[in-house]
Amino acid sequence: MTLILENLPLFWTALLQTFQLAVVTLLFATLISALVGLMTVTKRRWVRFIAFAYIELLRDIPLIVNVMFVYFGAPLVGISLDPFAAATISFSLWGGANGAEIVRSGFASVSRHQEQSAMALGLKPWEIFWFVLGPQALLPMIPPFTGLFSLLIQATSLASIVGATEFFRAAQIVVERTTLMTGYSPAFLIYGFVLLVYFVICASLAAGTKKLERYLTTRQSRRMPSAATAVQPVRETV
Repeated sequence: MTLILENLPLFWTALLQTFQLAVVTLLFATLISALVGLMTVTKRRWVRFIAFAYIELLRDIPLIVNVMFVYFGAPLVGISLDPFAAATISFSLWGGANGAEIVRSGFASVSRHQEQSAMALGLKPWEIFWFVLGPQALLPMIPPFTGLFSLLIQATSLASIVGATEFFRAAQIVVERTTLMTGYSPAFLIYGFVLLVYFVICASLAAGTKKLERYLTTRQSRRMPSAATAVQPVRETV
């Protein structure tokens, strides 16, 4: 425990780097997921082909290979990337591909009858998406997105292989330095501490997402009675 306290400034700085990498990655991965996921449900075949090709390509490549490919491949085309930028691009592309499949599945879970009914009522395409399909597809997406976000946070540890000084890399530095100086390897203690920190972060994310899911479920259930009462006068007039 003393060793952890002595290296607490290093761990704290590296943890901030991990949070920064995770937040940026989650932001870009979510944007890519929404864009590519909507491309998969469009009626234009060539757009769907591009989206599915991107999804299959990124999902079939191991994430560690993706990180190495971006970091060492970018200079070959004249783009110099530091470890943080290379890791951000790799994680965002990988997370976006997996998130796009979640978005596609969410819209696929909505009954086709919903869209047909909305079209029969004369709603515009953007109104159908925003008011009918979107809210119903959002709820099934939340649990798998929670798992994806947890995977992306855990995947930030892979940034250490290209030299990014994030939390896992800081643990490696402490273990290697202590082993060289004292001849004693504190690997179990340090990596156990890393395991605990990652667990707290991902468990907190899961708990927060469950609260959001319960809130959306309650809100959706409250809307259903109001929608039923709104339809009732129409039925009576018919």
